[in-house]
Amino acid sequence: MKNYIKRKLDNPSLLRKNKVLVIYGPRRVGKTTIMDSLIGSTGGQIKRVTGDDISVQTTISSRQLEVLEPWLSGISLLAIDEAHEIKEIGKALKLIVDNIEEITVVITGSSSFNIEQATGEPLVGRKTVVHLYPFAQQEVLSLYSNAYELRENLVNYLVFGSYPEAILAETINEKIETITGIVNSYLMKDILAFANLRGALPIFNLLKLLAFQMGSEVSLNELSDKVGIDIKTVGRYIELLEKSFIIKRLTPYSPNRRREITSKNKYYFIDNGIRNGTISQFNGIENRNDIGPLFENFIVMEFFKKQANDRAYGELYFWRNYDKQEIDLLLIKDGYIQPYEIKYNPKAKIKKTSFSDNNHEVLPVKVINSENYLEFLLD
Repeated sequence: MKNYIKRKLDNPSLLRKNKVLVIYGPRRVGKTTIMDSLIGSTGGQIKRVTGDDISVQTTISSRQLEVLEPWLSGISLLAIDEAHEIKEIGKALKLIVDNIEEITVVITGSSSFNIEQATGEPLVGRKTVVHLYPFAQQEVLSLYSNAYELRENLVNYLVFGSYPEAILAETINEKIETITGIVNSYLMKDILAFANLRGALPIFNLLKLLAFQMGSEVSLNELSDKVGIDIKTVGRYIELLEKSFIIKRLTPYSPNRRREITSKNKYYFIDNGIRNGTISQFNGIENRNDIGPLFENFIVMEFFKKQANDRAYGELYFWRNYDKQEIDLLLIKDGYIQPYEIKYNPKAKIKKTSFSDNNHEVLPVKVINSENYLEFLLD
């Protein structure tokens, strides 16, 4: 096995003069590494700073050209790691790219709380946004001799996930320690900091409930009753978990609102390892009863990763009606709907559905299982 994994988004063409490249993503997925690789492929003078540095915060947030121009004199590329730490970063970057000729800017952010809000309106037409997830199967293929060998290691990805440190850890104990550290030291810490929460217990209990309901439709009322907090707070906590890059929402699709169930969403974990770390379950698949949800979470997130890495467009949904017919995943693109059923067991029976849509051509259902899944993820 090799031990270097090139990211699909490690592409210098993303860097453009007088534009800002924004790299979003959770902590520890390699945002700094990819930023360093990108800026290392360019020529000219580079200024690389971190948003944690108070002097950098003071200079950039001043939003004064008489301060910024000398600071960036002769610089062709400005790279800011952890840019979400800088107050009103979006307005400052607009000032820089609008007034300093031939400069390129690349920033990373671990929190969509500050970065999304701060760079939204000020950088309209001035930025390219990419989302960096834990490694996708199309990226980790480079670690193996061929796709067959990658498929032979599926269980590792279902149980321990795809965070760089977890993949490269050599022993099971090292993988478990790595994932547990990420959950406790980074993800939950970020949530508490961003939301100014005093205690982690209610939101962590909510996260555990979501872990046990992974891939199922979620009722906020039910969550509220079980956690013992009001429904508005549950909704706010779920939003915090999404913006902290811990969970991902999948919404229901409704071609016929009278027949479809549209009040509940499904929530998947950004990474299988993080999900298992949340509930401290790292046993092998032969000793657990959640292999189906684990595989479904894995596949759904691989679709999101693939779209982000390929910079492709398309909408992802699930579908269920009151007759208890359902489809695990719908990809809507170019006027077509491609339905997918996700079953770990290749011999599992697939129920027929009456799904149809007047606005799109519906293609035949494709079944993704543990034997053929790479056909859908590596193309």
